[in-house]
Amino acid sequence: MKQKIVYYCTECGNETPKWAGKCPACGAWNTLDEQLVKPSAKSKVLQTKPISQSVLISDISSAEEIRFKTGMNELNRVLGGGAVRGSIVLVGGSPGVGKSTLLLQLCGNLADSEKILYITGEESPAQLKMRAGRLGIDKGEILVHAGTEISDIFSAISAAKPSVVVVDSIQTTYDSEISATPGSITQVRECAMAIMRLAKEEGFTAFIVGHINKSGNIAGPKVLEHMVDCVLYFEGDQSLGYRILRAAKNRFGSTNEIGVFEMADKGLKEVLNPSEMLLSGRPTDSPGTIVTCIMEGSRPILAEIQALVAKTSFASARRNSNGIDFNRAMLLIAVLEKLVGLKMSECDSYINVVGGLRIDETSADLATLLALVSSYYDKEISSGLAAVGEVGLSGEVRQVAQINQRLAEIARMGFSGCIVPFHSKGEITAPKDLKIIKVKNIKEAIREALTNG
Repeated sequence: MKQKIVYYCTECGNETPKWAGKCPACGAWNTLDEQLVKPSAKSKVLQTKPISQSVLISDISSAEEIRFKTGMNELNRVLGGGAVRGSIVLVGGSPGVGKSTLLLQLCGNLADSEKILYITGEESPAQLKMRAGRLGIDKGEILVHAGTEISDIFSAISAAKPSVVVVDSIQTTYDSEISATPGSITQVRECAMAIMRLAKEEGFTAFIVGHINKSGNIAGPKVLEHMVDCVLYFEGDQSLGYRILRAAKNRFGSTNEIGVFEMADKGLKEVLNPSEMLLSGRPTDSPGTIVTCIMEGSRPILAEIQALVAKTSFASARRNSNGIDFNRAMLLIAVLEKLVGLKMSECDSYINVVGGLRIDETSADLATLLALVSSYYDKEISSGLAAVGEVGLSGEVRQVAQINQRLAEIARMGFSGCIVPFHSKGEITAPKDLKIIKVKNIKEAIREALTNG
């Protein structure tokens, strides 16, 4: 029988019978890949299965211990309080960031309470044993299966009856009944779907490692992320040693929480106080640096923002930002040029968030702007002063959410003052020994920051 040719979009997973330069579903260019799909007998098998009956939601019994702790507080926080039985968790990240190390340490923590099956498609059992020895994992029920064929993996799961399954990685697994090569869109989608169905039927929790492409997204079809219950991204600069775990999707919890780890000789260590870690080694009398407080879910974290403004020798000034959205940084530079009168168009501007932290919220606008002004005038801001606030296009300093939680964290880390918006949501309860400086616009904020400096 003639094989059917279809085209899958690598961005959204849309299927189309004809090739096109632009995906008709998501509009992405040059993302359609050709795949051969041969008829499968699986549909006949599905037809013979008994039809499941619909039930009332009130009649569905829920287990009391549907969540279980992973033994890592930072991972529990990101997952929403612990892993959920019968769920699928996809863990992605750049090569060498520590995905396999994180999951192997997870297995070590759960070895005494759960039966674990570690399916390795990228390492041999001997190599996995060597890495486990380096991490100090040599106890409990951790079964290792080296295999990549999906039917072989299912046989191992049926024989072991585990409660936790780790698949490292989904790009190495394949279905022999599909003619596509391992790692292709078809293989990744079908294998992930098969693991998901088995996990829901058998009730085990599956952690799947997924590679990322050059754009930083999970490699394979976008439908892979829609299938799973939770998508975790493990981020971090390998030269810094710190790693940040954040959830891009979580059906059982918030996607705003982050977990912070430090890569050490014996694996990943949890960082219980990220603010202290991010502020370690901060200069005291240096222009162009100030601290702000951002909210990652329910956790306030202090971040140091640095700026460097210098006269340019080129016709057009250079701009660069690391950890702050580039377009947001350009907006703040334009506000300084227009409303404060700084000749930023004649200067190169560089902005950096120390520690590899990425700031997405606008509450860091005021601190970024003050760091730029401090570097422009070459005048330091007091090391005991922080700033929190959003900056509008007309130069006003606008209110931010959860201001009291931010101020409490700033006071806990020993700061003496904080510049905040004049208008805030609710009443500001200033912590003891923390001076609150309320400002209405950026000119007042600049005056207060340089005066207190």
